[in-house]
Parts: sequence; C-alpha cells; structure tokens
Amino acid sequence: MTGTAYALLGPTASGKSALALKAAERLPVEIVSLDSALVYRGMDIGTAKPGRALRERVPHHLIDIINPDESYSAGRWRADALRAVSEILERKCIPLLVGGTMLYYRALTAGLDELPQADARVRAEIDREAARHGWPALHAELAAVDPDAARRIAPNDSQRIQRALEVWRVTGKPLSALHGASSAKLPFEVRGIALMPERAALHERIEKRFDAMLRLGLIDEVKGLRKKYRLSASMPSMRAVGYRQVWEHLEGKADRSTMRSRAVAATRQLAKRQMTWLRSFPDLLRLDAGGAQDPAVALHLLLDEGRQLARG
Repeated sequence: MTGTAYALLGPTASGKSALALKAAERLPVEIVSLDSALVYRGMDIGTAKPGRALRERVPHHLIDIINPDESYSAGRWRADALRAVSEILERKCIPLLVGGTMLYYRALTAGLDELPQADARVRAEIDREAARHGWPALHAELAAVDPDAARRIAPNDSQRIQRALEVWRVTGKPLSALHGASSAKLPFEVRGIALMPERAALHERIEKRFDAMLRLGLIDEVKGLRKKYRLSASMPSMRAVGYRQVWEHLEGKADRSTMRSRAVAATRQLAKRQMTWLRSFPDLLRLDAGGAQDPAVALHLLLDEGRQLARG
C-alpha cells in the first residue's frame, strides 16, 4: 500500500475538528481520530465528540470503539490507525488524522517498542509511595531517572507518572528510550500540519469551551457513566481532563466553582504539554501563533495537496 495520509495536530480547543470538517466538505476526506478520549463510548460532552449526524455525513474512524471501563493503548491505536488509513487509501479517499494525543502521533510515525505488561505489585508499591509523599515527589524521582519523560508529564499526572516509573523499575530502562526506539516503516507517507495558536487566545477558548460543556450537561454525563459502568477514579477514562475534576466534584471533594477552576487549569496545562510535543516533532509544518490566518493557511494547504492527490 502506498499513498499519503495527512495529520492535523494542535492543542486542545485549537479548532482542529472544525478545520478538518471544512476540508471534508470539499475533498473526499475520511477522518481518523488521533484522540485517546474519543475512543470511549458515552464520553461525548467532555471530549467534544463529533455528533452522530456529522459522523454519518463525514466518515470518522477510531471513535466509540471501547467502553470507559476498558483499557486502550498507544500500540493498539497504532495498529487500528494503520488498518484504517490503509482501507481509506484503498477506497481512493484521503485519510486525515485529527487530534491532540501526541503520544499516538509519535507511535504512528516513529513506532513503539514492546513495553512491559502492567505489574500489579510494582503499581501498588508506587501508589503507596504516592499516598505517603505525593505525586510531585514521585515526579521528581522520575526526573532523576528519565528527564525526557518527566518534561512531558505534569507533576500531578498520576497515571503517566506511575506508568513511567513502573517501566523504569521493571526494565531498568527509561520509558522515553523505549518509545520509538525501533521505527517501523509505514506503508504510506504522513504529512503533518500543526496549529500553534497564541497562548492568551487559546486560554480564553479553553475556558469558554469548558463552560459550554457544563451547560450541555457534563456533570450529568459523568453521573450516567458511573451508573452504567463499574468505574473508578483510577481508570484512564476517568483520568481524562474534565472528567477527573467532575468525578472529584461528585465525590464531594470540590464544589462546582472549584471543579470548574481546576478543570480549566488542567486543560491549560494539557495544552502547554501538547505544544511542547509539537515543537519536538521533526518534519511538521508548524503554523506558529499569528492570529486568525493560521487555520485558513492550514485549510488552504490541505485542500491544495488534496486536490493534487486526487488528480494524481
């Protein structure tokens, strides 16, 4: 299989999805989600998931494929994405990967080595240490053994700190050295465009978007998920930004105002980490902060290359 897949990357709330849909209105595009939260069924409001009617109009892939009480890995996403992109190319359509889960993009383009399976004993030991000393202390430990991973992980991101320390303790090797250590050759080319919005404007969009999610019923959505599935706060789905803070609110650990403030702050921190990832990727066309013209430039590039691809 040969051909070209396009990737539209950017931090949360940067307008990637809207831009992708504009491209799909004018080209035979099928969208492949590059988002670790969109894989979960029932998590619609807090992920800004495209509605069913929209997905019927423009084909979307790797959305609503597992329940929120199940697990999903970067390696599994890579395999699913390879299959989806190859099938789209076989249909003579244009694959457009859209999202902000940068680990997934790196997994696709650089490959992922086989990582050790979860070790319950080691995880329990890390959890006990976190209960005694706090996750920032364990983040400091991670920085000593795997500074590259620590730079990409927030001091309170318990899930990712735990996994990185677990890999170190099980293998004696830093997680950052294992990710992408062996690059699997792709059966198609990937051309990536990154939206790099101005910080203040992005922060304002993040705040407005979370307020809109609350108005749409995010709290009730989480209540419904808790009733339907056997969930816990430690599950990856409920550690997603927004869902984690609503969970704490429902547990009585934060009032609504505090929950909102924490969610907005966490989302801004996520966006900051995503921007750091984007600056580190080679061969990306980065549309740096410059105002409203950047999405228009990205759309023009997508349409222009897409038309060339269609003619070829």
